[in-house]
Amino acid sequence: MRIALSVSQKEKAKGEQSPYFRAFVASGARPDELEMVTAADARRVRASDYDGILFAGGEDVDPALYEEQTKYENVQVDRARDDFEFALLDQALDRRLPILGICRGIQMINVKFGGTLYQDISSDTPIERQHRQPGSRADVTHTVTVTEPESQLAGAMQGSCRVNSLHHQAIKRLGRGLKVTAHSEDGLVEAVESADEYPFLMAVQWHPEEIVDHPEQRQLFEQFITKCREAAAVRRR
Repeated sequence: MRIALSVSQKEKAKGEQSPYFRAFVASGARPDELEMVTAADARRVRASDYDGILFAGGEDVDPALYEEQTKYENVQVDRARDDFEFALLDQALDRRLPILGICRGIQMINVKFGGTLYQDISSDTPIERQHRQPGSRADVTHTVTVTEPESQLAGAMQGSCRVNSLHHQAIKRLGRGLKVTAHSEDGLVEAVESADEYPFLMAVQWHPEEIVDHPEQRQLFEQFITKCREAAAVRRR
């Protein structure tokens, strides 16, 4: 089995100390089954070489990709990463690979599916809660409620749970072919999945890799790893 962790250059530099890498190992993946990739690897990385793809957190998605101008100074983009991940997502979807998105990952997937984003929650919505929490990234600061009891998310997280919150953007218009599976108390989209009969496509707005010691967060990774192992078994036939 091989899983690609698509991350920022800064995150890749952390190597095996990256919270994403550590979360996967804590959830049952072997270190040699994981590869951290970035836009700099675009020429050699193909989804066909992997059994699953994680799209991790990081920079904002370029608003031009959902036909908007950048409105605020705090919108920080990496267009090379956007282009790399859009292409990698296309390849993964074509091969029906398991896909997991985290924070930027849910936003990138939503835009790729034709959705839009609030460029800055505090500026674009009346929501007063600060979704970019101060303090430790491992603190849990608000509740997420599962809204689809038959969803893949519900298989790991029954009802509701407390999560961290490290973002200033969020899904505005949902992309075509996606369904919302969880909300925050103030109504923001916190999780999506494929609305079609796709094997496994789940994305969440919080950072489960930072709170993987919580059983329901670890189960998100365990569920994904199981699907990747199944994909690897099929590939070996």
